[in-house]
Amino acid sequence: MKLSIVDLAVVQPGETPAQALEHSLHLAVFAEQLGYERIWFSEHHGKALVGRSPDVLMAAAAARTQTIRIGSGSVLLNHYSAYRVAETFCTLNELYPERIDLGIGRATTGPVIDLTLQQDRSKLFHPDSSEQLTEIVDWLQDSFEADSILGTIPIHSIESRPQLHLTGTSPWSARAAGLLGLRYVFASFFNQYQTRECVELYRDSFHPASGSVGVQSPETRLGLHVVCADTELEARRQIAPVQIGYRYLGEGKLQFVLPSPAEAVKMLGGIPTVEKYQRGDYLPPRYIAGTFEQVAEQLTAISEDFLVDEFVIQDMMTDSVARLRSYELLAGLFKETGSVEARPRRASKSARRR
Repeated sequence: MKLSIVDLAVVQPGETPAQALEHSLHLAVFAEQLGYERIWFSEHHGKALVGRSPDVLMAAAAARTQTIRIGSGSVLLNHYSAYRVAETFCTLNELYPERIDLGIGRATTGPVIDLTLQQDRSKLFHPDSSEQLTEIVDWLQDSFEADSILGTIPIHSIESRPQLHLTGTSPWSARAAGLLGLRYVFASFFNQYQTRECVELYRDSFHPASGSVGVQSPETRLGLHVVCADTELEARRQIAPVQIGYRYLGEGKLQFVLPSPAEAVKMLGGIPTVEKYQRGDYLPPRYIAGTFEQVAEQLTAISEDFLVDEFVIQDMMTDSVARLRSYELLAGLFKETGSVEARPRRASKSARRR
């Protein structure tokens, strides 16, 4: 089973944004030691999540690691020039060849930030990214029409490109990824109810890529919110701040700070319960939390039901020690044989050090 991580750079209670970013970089090193496929850094603009610039974090993480793939999960392409994004990620791939992933998506970040990210503020913000998506594919594989003026502009590393992934939470992204023959990552933690629809739509829409940045057969990755601990009770306690975060998002509050697990449990009125996925449910829970054996059983069932090539794990935990332990436990899920181990391995003391 292939596992990757998407890091949100969560500010821990009582810590600074600088410390949050250092935790992110430490996790990259730790994940490489444990054998994860890749670590991605998300783009968020707020108080609790300070991964505002994935490309900056990527450069720092790549400099500290040797083999793990480093990427964005994702760059909000609808806010930026496709050319500039392509240049930046090609440059990263020049510095760290064959290790860079360009995960692109689209999103609204709230009316004020949507406005501030625009260069021309006289225009209304448009959340669509169809034009930018087509452009970035053309930039990366030099596939503009012969009479296009854009095709005359040089770009770095046309012979050495980052690996392109389209991330999304809607049928639009599933269909777009399929039609262009791109790798697809569905963020089930944001839209669990359309997981099956979007995964199937991606496969049904899939056409082998005609250019060099796509793939010849579907590659499906599923983003899930997972917390693993030595006991189920502890895993449920660690998921409490996450539930508070999603409550804020549901209320339209984008500028929030996440509480500690103890504070979150008080706010919720007790340790939360979590759903457990069973084979044939076809509706992934918003949060998966439990012991290694409980999490392994659920991820295996989801992998078989949805034919997932790889899981991308998100956590949003506010206890940095428990967070490292969660990823250490989850590392028992992947081995060369692809089988689930009965017991997870433990990393060295130096790897576990904060």
